[in-house]
Amino acid sequence: MMPTVDLRQLRYFVAIAECGSFSKAAQRLHIAQPALSQHVRNMEIDLGVELLFRSPQGVRPTEAGETLLRHARVMLGQMEVAREAVRGQHTEPEGEVRFGLPGTISQMLCVPLITEARRRYPKVKLRVAEAMSGFVLDWLREGKIDLGVLYRTVTDKGLEARRVLCEDLCLLGPVAPMGHPHPPDGPLPFAAVAGLTLILPSPGHGLRDLIEERAAAEAVRLTTVIDLDTYGQIKLLVEGGLGYAILPAAAVQGELEAGRLKTWPLGTPVLTRDLHVVRPSDRPLSNAVRAIEELAHTTLIGLVRDGVWRATLVDDGDARR
Repeated sequence: MMPTVDLRQLRYFVAIAECGSFSKAAQRLHIAQPALSQHVRNMEIDLGVELLFRSPQGVRPTEAGETLLRHARVMLGQMEVAREAVRGQHTEPEGEVRFGLPGTISQMLCVPLITEARRRYPKVKLRVAEAMSGFVLDWLREGKIDLGVLYRTVTDKGLEARRVLCEDLCLLGPVAPMGHPHPPDGPLPFAAVAGLTLILPSPGHGLRDLIEERAAAEAVRLTTVIDLDTYGQIKLLVEGGLGYAILPAAAVQGELEAGRLKTWPLGTPVLTRDLHVVRPSDRPLSNAVRAIEELAHTTLIGLVRDGVWRATLVDDGDARR
């Protein structure tokens, strides 16, 4: 007999995997926890495999569970698109949209985006997850999120990137020198970072890769590096005098205005990075996802034009890469 797994069970399974807990998933789904556990047991019996690894710390998918999770997200997304097609394409956007943002972007975009989304699309539930850009890219590849913002374009066939803006990066340091004099005021050549204690994201993340590529191009050796994958903590360590960092100017505006940090323009030409809104291209998108994607693009443009985000808008129009 062929295994039978229905869409409701798939929705329950995805919720458990995302919450990492039966109790949290039960609250999210508004059903009793014993009923939820029974659905999973029935799925495991029907499929003949263990789907979840249970421990005192919670639950996580097994290898078979990860495979099911990837397919379940695609199937549930396709079903939502099918419902919209039956109801008509011009219905009000409705449903859940999962959006992944790097920390430096989240602090600028998250509040205005959620505020405007609630005003325009009250039936859309926008869930924002914050992580370093490398994790956001992994989430997009695995189907864990519907949209993401990345600092660099993507080469994956299953993803499309829409370039929105370009922003300058700067060398960031404490107000008081750390044991030796600060670099001189004004623009610095990139070679000035050689020998400095740098606090940077871990290798493999977009910003770190960008910095290391520039260092390799100019034959600059990054000698002392502290790896830290939280932008807020990077700024605190710099403020405390433990080292220097390289971050976008917009991400440290508040600290600069408060006189807590010092910055220098870096590189000739100045070191910059692009920002892209990224979405899947290998599966249909719901009206809700399309609406939030367009709203994110519009909000980013508005932040730059209003002077809130110190960046340059790119002239890509609606082109996708």
